[in-house]
Amino acid sequence: MTTFLTVTAKGQVTLRKELLEHLGVAPGEKIAVDLLPTGRAAIRSAQPPGVINAFIGCLVKPGTKPLSVEDMKEIAAAGWAGEK
Repeated sequence: MTTFLTVTAKGQVTLRKELLEHLGVAPGEKIAVDLLPTGRAAIRSAQPPGVINAFIGCLVKPGTKPLSVEDMKEIAAAGWAGEK
């Protein structure tokens, strides 16, 4: 997949949504750019793999309300009782 970006007069570029999703980068997170000796650059997420920030929110389903602690306790109890 090749993605083309446009450089502004200030030398800035905007990374497209699909590129950020591919990198696993969310708003407020950082990216790292490695300058290669061949005149190329490699872009990657600056977040170390396995950090808790990458996990938080990964199970969110759009359009659903968050579970309360009481709801979670009921679900866990039902699971232990073999009901679910």
